[in-house]
Amino acid sequence: MGIDYGTRRIGVAISDPSRTMAHPLDTVQVKEDGSHMKLIGQIVRDYEVEKIVVGLPVNMDGSMGESARKVTAWAEALQNSVGVPVELWDERLTTSEAHEFLIRLEVKGKKRRHIIDKIAASIMLQDYLEAKHP
Repeated sequence: MGIDYGTRRIGVAISDPSRTMAHPLDTVQVKEDGSHMKLIGQIVRDYEVEKIVVGLPVNMDGSMGESARKVTAWAEALQNSVGVPVELWDERLTTSEAHEFLIRLEVKGKKRRHIIDKIAASIMLQDYLEAKHP
């Protein structure tokens, strides 16, 4: 499973059983009460997820900024919450790629905002799958 973490929305993608294709799955709204973690946990159980890959927002120069530190801490909390391994993966430019993809498909405004995170999660997960299973 791939996750594009955001402070308001979390994009979720899933791979096929052969781990060759990533598919956008859902966008989970972040809740102050932390209930979004339960929703992610339910997805993990429903899809029998064995590993979660969380996109790490590395700076263009490869350094770790404040956002990357926040995502790292959140990924640790996620692993503790759902009980499956979590791996961080460089997600540089995936949101830009997702925007370009949706522009080519002529997806406009509000609809784009609701699906951009799961598309970015899918792109990041596909990059991971291709790197790990060439």
